[in-house]
Amino acid sequence: METTREDTHTIQLSWLDPAGHDDLPLPAYHSELAAGMDVAAAVVEPVVIGPGEIRLLPSGFAVALAPGYELQVRPRSGLAIKHGITVINSPGTIDADYRGEVKIGLINMGNEPFTIRRGDRIAQLVLAPVCRATVLAVDSLDETKRQDGGFGHTGI
Repeated sequence: METTREDTHTIQLSWLDPAGHDDLPLPAYHSELAAGMDVAAAVVEPVVIGPGEIRLLPSGFAVALAPGYELQVRPRSGLAIKHGITVINSPGTIDADYRGEVKIGLINMGNEPFTIRRGDRIAQLVLAPVCRATVLAVDSLDETKRQDGGFGHTGI
């Protein structure tokens, strides 16, 4: 089976403190066919996230994306399963026209405080195409068998 990436795109990244990022890695894929690039925390001092607490953590960089793409900010599965640390607004969206610092909102859903240190991989970034819609107001919608059934109406 061929395992090369055939559809790659460039993300321009600018460190916000050009002199103070040498210890931080660029976002990177950590397996051959990974969908997400791990992003490291650019905290100056360790940050403790207590149970139920939300903290907004810096990445230390801003990005420029091609029009028609977004970066999705997603949890790292190991942090979520082992420690209850997840991205509060998952998936977060970094729009193509946003030029501010990429920040990661984490919540501790676990029972123990969790410490984030500089360089810890705290989330994943997934580059995704964006499909924009035109919204059309209509008087009525087509009927379906499902109609308005939702929230578990088909069973567990």
